[in-house]
Amino acid sequence: MYSNLFDILDQIGVLTFSISGARLALSKKLDPFGALFLAGVTAVGGGTLRDMLLNKPVFWLHDTSTLISILLGFGITLIFRKRIVSINRPLFIFDTIGLGVFVATGVKTALMYNTGPIQAVLLGTITAVFGGITRDILSNEIPLIFRKEMYATTCIIGGIFYLTTGYFNLPEWFIWLGTIGLVIVLRIVSIKLKLSYPVLSERD
Repeated sequence: MYSNLFDILDQIGVLTFSISGARLALSKKLDPFGALFLAGVTAVGGGTLRDMLLNKPVFWLHDTSTLISILLGFGITLIFRKRIVSINRPLFIFDTIGLGVFVATGVKTALMYNTGPIQAVLLGTITAVFGGITRDILSNEIPLIFRKEMYATTCIIGGIFYLTTGYFNLPEWFIWLGTIGLVIVLRIVSIKLKLSYPVLSERD
């Protein structure tokens, strides 16, 4: 049961990040191949780097369902492109869902490979943010993680929550869903309340 839930959550993360990448590609007026490439990089970039750091097989090379989820996200974006592109802050919506999911699955994967707790949180954060970083760089945008928004911080807090609840032997489904929910809530609150770090300046 837990294995199935983990796989489902992972594919939800891939799907939402695929939509996020494809949506940005459409706003940049890329051709279909460029849009699909950007969707794929956004969806699997973080997990790819995580797996390489863990010296484990890269997940999407051995899992056809991941590629199907990327194509599905790309297809959904194309079919509903007028609605998706016009949604208020659509990138924020899909990005936030993907962040929460990938923090949980990233920390879980790291722990399965016997990393320390700090390393697990860092790998969970990398899993969540690196695809978006790659997406933004390829689109000539400043990555969100480098702006004043509390982006990576919410992932780190989510990873700490995952580890803390794990020590109390709570059900895995609760830990995963709690982590995802916490990351999503923190991102929404930080945006609504305009919480951010101070911007560095050469004159400060």
